Amino acid sequence: MSESVIPTLTLDPNAPAAAAVAEAPAAAEPVALDDSSFTAEELKVINDFAQQIDITNSNVVLQYGAASQRKISGFSETALSNVRTKDLGETGAMITDLIGELKGFDIDDGNSKGILGWFKKAANNLTALQAKYEKASVNVDRITSELEKHQVQLMKDIAMLDEMYQLNLTYFKELSMYIHAGKKRLAQLRAEDLAALQEKAKASGLPEDAQAANDFAALCDRFEKKIHDLELTRMVSIQMSPQIRLVQNNDTIMAEKIQSTIVNTIPLWKSQMVIAMGLAHSQQAMEAQREVTNMTNELLRKNADALKTATIETAKESERGIVDIETLKHTNAQLISTLDEVIKIQDEGRRKRAEAEAELGRLEGELKAKLLDIRS
Repeated sequence: MSESVIPTLTLDPNAPAAAAVAEAPAAAEPVALDDSSFTAEELKVINDFAQQIDITNSNVVLQYGAASQRKISGFSETALSNVRTKDLGETGAMITDLIGELKGFDIDDGNSKGILGWFKKAANNLTALQAKYEKASVNVDRITSELEKHQVQLMKDIAMLDEMYQLNLTYFKELSMYIHAGKKRLAQLRAEDLAALQEKAKASGLPEDAQAANDFAALCDRFEKKIHDLELTRMVSIQMSPQIRLVQNNDTIMAEKIQSTIVNTIPLWKSQMVIAMGLAHSQQAMEAQREVTNMTNELLRKNADALKTATIETAKESERGIVDIETLKHTNAQLISTLDEVIKIQDEGRRKRAEAEAELGRLEGELKAKLLDIRS
């Protein structure tokens, strides 16, 4: 996400190095609004509007672009509310409960003890199996119904996020037009009106003319700060687009996982239960034909299978590390990413402080020079 917003910032020569850390394909150049950013129709609107801007009107400067800023602010709050009210953890817990319910269904509970116990249990085996299936099926159907509701909500959210994305693009374009119109008007005022006032002050040498030039320069500076505020809001709009897509992608992944569970896992489980009950019914029908020797052999085979399974599983678990390598890789990647972000933020902070310090020094020098020039 950070890579997508780099071109919209005004960066110093250190910025390409920061982009290289994030493995950007090429050093990003600062992006500046110009006429090529707009269509001919949009440029006409911008140029016409620019001529209407009166920076000597305090209310005009105060309210310039404020409507667009409020739209972005309200839009950001809507997007945040969408994330706050979404409980994907509940959906994940439901899927976990469902898997636990399926795994918890045990066809053979293994409680029979000895040959006599097995014969006593065999008559009721099918009935017990059916009762267990019915109980598990009720829970599975309940969880499935809730998952389907969550899936419907997720699909609605995905569609809503598409609308939000398009709306954000509209707000972004509106802000860009305000900024470009303001910059055009400001350049014109400084080149024409301010220059004329400064020439008049130099020619007349009157303090009131010098003060008029200073006042108009201050108005230009104030309007320039207002445009800068709009540029900051525009940056928020730029960042909002990838953020919306990230949330939308998370919703899509969860919806797909629910879909896979509903159409794959549950039908497979039910088909296996049908097979299991069919086998249990066959076992009950064959009970009269079983002989003690066959039962003994069956018990021996079960014990051998159980021993093999237990031995294999024990060996697997003993060979498994305390922490999976994938977990360590993920943790390491997240740590590196976090450090990269911290370094980037620190570098940006240092750059901004340096720029601010240089700008303060420049402003102080300009003011002193201007005051000396007025007095001379």
